[in-house]
Formats: sequence, structure tokens, C-alpha cells
Amino acid sequence: MSRRVRRRCAAAADKGKRTVASVSATPVVVDWTSLPDDTVVQLFSYLNYRDRASLSSTCRTWRALGSSPCLWASLDLRSYRVCTSTAMALSTRCGHLQSLRLRGADSVFAISSLRARGLREISADGCRGLTDATLAVLAARHECLQSIQIGPEQLDRVSSDALRNVAVCCEQLRRVRLSGLREIDGEAISAFARHCPDLEEVTFLDCGNIDEGALGKISSLRFLSIAGSRNVKWATASLSWSKLPKLLGLDVSRTDISHIAVSRLLSQSKSLKLLCALNCPSVEEQEMHNPIFSKGKLLLTIFTDILKKVASFLFPHSLTDSKLVFDQWRCNVKRKDRCLADMMTWMEWILSQSLLKIAETNPHAMDEFWLKQGASLLLSLVRSVQEDVQEKAATALATFVVIDDENANVDPARSEAVMKDGGIPLLLHLARCCRESAQSEAAKAIANLSVNAKVAKAVAEEGGIAILTNLAKSTNRLVAEEAAGGLWNLSVGEEHKAAIAMAGGVKALVDLIFRWCEGNDGVLERAAGALANLAADDKCSLEVARSGGVHALVMLARSCKAEGVLEQAARALANLAAHGDNNGNNAAVGQEAGALEALVQLTCSQNEGVRQEAAGALWNLSFDDRNREAIAAAGGVEALVALARDCTNASEGLQERAAGALWGLSVSEANSIAIGREGGVGPLLALARSEVEDVHETAAGALWNLAFYSGNALHIVEEGGVPVLVNLCSSSGSKMARFMSALALGYMFDGRMDEVAIMGTSGEGSSKGACFEGARKMALKHIEAFVGTFSHPNLFSLAAASSAPAALSHVAEAVFIQEAGHLRCSGAEIGRFVSMLRNPSSILRACAAFALLQFTIPGGRHAAHHAALLQKSGAARVLRGAAASATAPIEAKIFAKIVLRNLEHHQSESSA
Repeated sequence: MSRRVRRRCAAAADKGKRTVASVSATPVVVDWTSLPDDTVVQLFSYLNYRDRASLSSTCRTWRALGSSPCLWASLDLRSYRVCTSTAMALSTRCGHLQSLRLRGADSVFAISSLRARGLREISADGCRGLTDATLAVLAARHECLQSIQIGPEQLDRVSSDALRNVAVCCEQLRRVRLSGLREIDGEAISAFARHCPDLEEVTFLDCGNIDEGALGKISSLRFLSIAGSRNVKWATASLSWSKLPKLLGLDVSRTDISHIAVSRLLSQSKSLKLLCALNCPSVEEQEMHNPIFSKGKLLLTIFTDILKKVASFLFPHSLTDSKLVFDQWRCNVKRKDRCLADMMTWMEWILSQSLLKIAETNPHAMDEFWLKQGASLLLSLVRSVQEDVQEKAATALATFVVIDDENANVDPARSEAVMKDGGIPLLLHLARCCRESAQSEAAKAIANLSVNAKVAKAVAEEGGIAILTNLAKSTNRLVAEEAAGGLWNLSVGEEHKAAIAMAGGVKALVDLIFRWCEGNDGVLERAAGALANLAADDKCSLEVARSGGVHALVMLARSCKAEGVLEQAARALANLAAHGDNNGNNAAVGQEAGALEALVQLTCSQNEGVRQEAAGALWNLSFDDRNREAIAAAGGVEALVALARDCTNASEGLQERAAGALWGLSVSEANSIAIGREGGVGPLLALARSEVEDVHETAAGALWNLAFYSGNALHIVEEGGVPVLVNLCSSSGSKMARFMSALALGYMFDGRMDEVAIMGTSGEGSSKGACFEGARKMALKHIEAFVGTFSHPNLFSLAAASSAPAALSHVAEAVFIQEAGHLRCSGAEIGRFVSMLRNPSSILRACAAFALLQFTIPGGRHAAHHAALLQKSGAARVLRGAAASATAPIEAKIFAKIVLRNLEHHQSESSA
């Protein structure tokens, strides 16, 4: 006996035409090939590269239009693995390519195969392995480059030699943004000063040694950032950089710059308008007590109201909502004021970079900053027209709310601050844009914020479920992965499960598993996790099965190697199997080829989470008779006994499920005997000693089933199980554990074990027999005490004196154990209790009557089943005898009367 753990239109005849149903009954034929060329090109511009190429292949006209130079002026290949062959395939369309974004050092190496000699801008990330040689070749073959941005990863293998080559080859450079270089010597920087007369912006993020004096020689420099860089000589830097004639903006965020150096730069530089010093401890400490006053100049620190300062700088004579200052500036930007426009554009970029870095490191004492202005500032940056700024700000929103990556803990105040500032509709709008890079970052932010239940509700109300479901269908892996993560987090809320299913989310998630079935663990874990949550809902579990979810999840359990994926797949299968009383998913999982074998194998995993979920799945599956025997045939008995033996020091969840799975398997006689033969009694007794109620309750259930068979009962006695069960029976906080322990003790000492016990002790003297008798007395004493705890003298006296049904009903209500209604007994077990009603021991008679009362009370899940078994066995006569017995205790008499009343109730219901 055990319980379940819950946890296309009709095709037109002509090529290029479609028949579209109009409001009227008359069909309208639309000839797509008749669209103006400009319209087609505009439509192409909204498509990703895969769809653009697919549509271009439909006809010659569209093929020519799909190759229009304006469509290939810029490329964002960050979502794709760019190798030499891929680059060569694209090369015929890249003759006019000017802007390129990509990811990975290998992709940078393949750029030369694009043959884009007119390339003006390149932005690359994920380039940790980039070498001097690759960077030198890049510069040599693209001498028209005006902007190079590589980072934010460490470029440990790039030296100053490569920078000198870049300066010599790319004389039109206007912007250089690099990160993580170990050293940038004076010669490299001087090369930029000599060969790049138009160089306006230099950014060296998180670098080691930088020649400060050499930077002061780049007279064309307007914007300089050394955020996060170390070993800077600030006396030299402040003196040298303050003399730069065109310097408008300086970013020294996340450095150890001194308060004196900041003051000197602001006071001595005639051109400097903006100095950003976010997360600079020395400056912030002094700024609180001795603030720097710099008229007409902006100093941005963590402890200043950044948005308010920017508002007073831009609009000194007009009142404005500081939270909307960037929006107001974008609407009112003066085209003639180039310096201000450039400075604000640069400010947005450095703020997005710095805030993301700060969010990633999550330094101490930043909570007030994020709540008061950080969230608002990031949302302002999400509205930027710069794509890079938008994406970095969205990533920062996804990052700063997470305070514990491993356990996915999200700071509720931070996430709600984003929601209160209108962040949810803004991020959902960004997720609907046509840029896949923005879609993935926005979906990531929505996913992380949705860990908070209040935010999840807002996301659902704003239509976020439909948006994420649509993104989950994307052919871009990164977009699909983040969208699946959002659905995973939203599916935690019971109120969102049905909405996800209605939006087609279940089918989208199942399709994700089939589409990314190999080498994409992030997508698979999120999809399986979301399906696991959805499968916990009865109706959604049916949709999961209808959509092919059982096959998909079993495929993962059988073939995937990633532990996170396996854990979620096993959890999903466990939840699918948890609705055995309401649908056929339990049987469906068991019938899926290789499912049970895979789950049995997963109980041997090195990962505790995988073992726990696999054991939970086997526990639920064991409720189906065919599954139970198939699990045993697949080696489930041996595997679960070994798991129970090894998990005594593991988590409570694993212990509960290991014992629960053995409880489920032990329902059948063959399995119960096999568990005893495999040495399962000892591990279950160890788990029964647990202080955790859920653990010792499942162990008690398994021991109760095992004790039904005399050989197992003797093993329990011999391994010291009687004191364990007695302890549970008398002191457990779980009524169910106490109840099942008492029943196990009743099985052990109702006389059926006596013959086996005598045979086992005949050759060992009388001492062992005496021990057995002592154990029997101890057991009966505590069974009596257990039944006595349900004695209500006044109620019993009234019930004994009156034959009125109401008196018996009051007793039944008082003694009923609610959870016992979930237990289901076999005919043999019910017969055992009926036989116990005739036992010479009045204690066992009372115990048997009490058990039958629990199993037949109207309203119990299996009460009608138990009543039918009692009727079939002719138990009514025995019950009447027990109720009228002169030697039986009053409890046994009253309990027997209640059982008879229950049988009458069920009989009348069945006949009706």
C-alpha cells in the first residue's frame, strides 16, 4: 500500500498567389509578386537572415531584391557560428557591408573571407581566445575601419604589438573599445596618436597597465574610458588628461581613483563636461562628506542622483520628470549641438557598460542605489536608440535582480521596483522587436523578474505569455532558450499554467526538445523544467501528453548527459505520472519504450537531484500494476534498495522518495519479498529513525507492506525494527506514521510469524525465544496505547448506550485520520484485518476494527473499494460478533459498529 507524491489556406493555382478569405464570401486573390520593389525590400529588412534567405529563394525577382546592398549594409551574426565556409557563402552579398557584429574568436578569424573591404565598424564579444595574429590580419584587410569594439571578455592573448598594427593599418579609426588587455604600453598608444588623426573615443575596460602619459598625447580624443582598469597612476593621469584640448567625457568607474584626482580633472580641464565615477570607493567616501562642486560640469557617482543631475544639466531652466530625462532629451535633441548629442550618446553607452558590470559583481551596499535610481536608470537606457545600449541595459536588468544564481533567488524589492517604473511593458515591447539579440536579452530579463510572483502576474496581464510562447518557437537558439526560461518561471504559478497551455506554450516547449535535442543543454533544461511545472496540473498534463511530451521527456532521460536536463526530465515524468486517478498518463509513461529502464538507471546517478526526481517518478509510476512489475523487471528493486542504503545522509527529499518508491513497489507480494531478500529492511529502518515526518512516514508505509509477509516480519524483528516501529507508533508527529507503524506491529504479532520465528530459534536456545516474546509484549503494549489515544470516553459511552446513528457519527468524526483515506488495501490485506477481528488478543481486535473504520469511512478515496471487499468476504458477520463480544474492549465494539454502519452506507449507495 502506498500514496502518490504530488508534486496553409487553400493553395492558389498560380505560383506566387494566395487566396485570402475576405469578410464577404467572395475570395480575393493577392499577387505577392506585384508588390513594389521598395515594399518588398522593406519587408525583407524586418526578417532575420534565415527567413530572408528562404524568402529570396522563391523567385528570381525576390532573389535580386534580397541581395539589395541596403539589406546587407550591416550584419549581426552573434547568434550564428561563423566559420570560413559560412563567410565565403555570404561574401557575394557583402560587397557593401559596413557594420558587422559577431561572437567568438573563430568568427573574427573568418571575417576576412567575407571580402568586405569597405567594412567601417566591427563589434565582437566572446573573444577570450583572440590572438595578436588574428587582430593584425583583421586590421590589415580592413583598412577602412572606423570603429573596433571587442569585449567585454579578457583578451589575455592580445598584446600591445597587435594594437600598433591596428593603428598603422586603420588610419581612419574614430573609435577603439577593447577590454581585458594585460598591458597597453606607450608605443601602442603613441601609434594611435601618430597614425589616427580622427580618433575621438578610446575605451580600455578592465585592463592591467596603461601608459597614462601616452594617452594625453592623443590630442583628438573627445571621450576616454578606463573603467575597471588597474594600476593607474592618478597623479600622472590627472595632470596629463586635463590638458587634452577636446576631451568632453571621462569614465573612471570601478577604479581606485582618488577624490583629489577627480577634483583636479574637473577644475583644470577646460573642455571636460562629464566625469563618470561609479563604484569608486575612495571618491564615494569623500563625496558624502566633502562634495565636489563643479559648475557646468557633470560628476556622476553612486551616491548622487544621476537622473536628476543629468536633468539639471540638460534642462536647467525647465521642470521635468528626472526619470524621463533621457526620453525628453531624445525628443528635443538639437541637431546643431553636436557636442551635446555625442556626449549624451557616449554617456548612455558607458552607463550601460558600468551598470552591467556592477550588477554582475553585486558589490556590498548597492541595494539603496538600485532601489532609488538604478532600476529607473536602466529602464531609461532600455529606451535608447542605440541597440548595444538597449541590450546591455536589458541584460543588467536580468542580472541585478538575482541575488543567488544557484538557487535562483530574486530580490523582491528590486524586481518590484522595475515593475513599478513600467519596466514590464517596456521589456515586452523590446522582446517583440525584429532583432534577435534584443529578443534574447529582453526575454532573459522577463524570465528573471518573473521569479517574483507579483511580477509574474504583471507579465501575464501584459500579454507576456503569448510573447514568450512565440519567442520559444524561434529558430535562434539563444532566443528560444531565454523564452523557455521565462515560461519555466511563469509556470510556477498555478494561475498561469492554463494560460500557457492555451497560448500553445506546451506544444512550443515540446517542439524545442525535438529541435535542440543535442548539445543544447540550456534550452533542454528550461524546456523540461517548464514542462515539469505544467505537468503538475491535471489538465495541462493531458496537453503535455497529447503534444508528444512523454516521448520527448523519455528521450531526454535516456540519452542526455547533462545533469540539469536529466533532473528536470525526471521531475516532469514524475508529475505526469502523479495523475493516475484522473488520466492515463501514468500508464502512458510506463508504456513508453525505455522509460522505466531509464528512470531506474537514473537512480544510480552521481547527482542527488537526478536521483531524487527519478525515485519520485518511480514512486508515482508504481501505482499502476503493470508499471510496478515492469519496474521490478528492469532492476528497480535492487536499484532502489541500494539508493535507500546510500541516502541515509542525503537530503530529506531524496530519503522520502527512496522510501516512497520502495513503498510503492512493495504493494505486490513478489516485490515485497524481493525487497526483503535484497536487504531492504535495514535501510528502511534507518530511514524510519529520521526526525523528519515525511521521511519516517514513507519508511513506515514500506515497512507496513513488508511486514505482511512472515519472512520480512522476522527480518524486521531480527534487525531491531520493533523498537523503531514502537517509537514511531508512540511519538511521531504524523498520525499516518503512527497508524501505519501500529498496523505493521499488528501484522508482525498476530500469530502468523510465530511458526517462522520458532523454526528460526529452535536451534539457538531459549534466550532468542524470550527476546521474541519480549518484543511481542512491547509491540502489543504500544498498539494498545496508540488505539487508546483515539478513545473519547464520553462519546464512547453515549454510542454504547444509544443505537442512534448520530452517536456513532460523532465518534467516527473524532477518530478519522484524514490522510488514511488515500490508502488502498488489497483483498488479502482486508482479509488479514477481518481475521484479526477473531484474534485472541483484544488489543489486536481493537486495532483491526480501528483500521477497517479508517478504510471504509464514506468520502475516502478508496472507501467503496474496501467496502466491496468486506462484503465479498462476508465480514459483516464477523463485525457483528466483534461488536457484541462480551470480552472485547469498548473501543473494539464501537469501531466495529461504525464499520458495519459504513458498509450499510456503501451498500445503499451502490444499489441506488
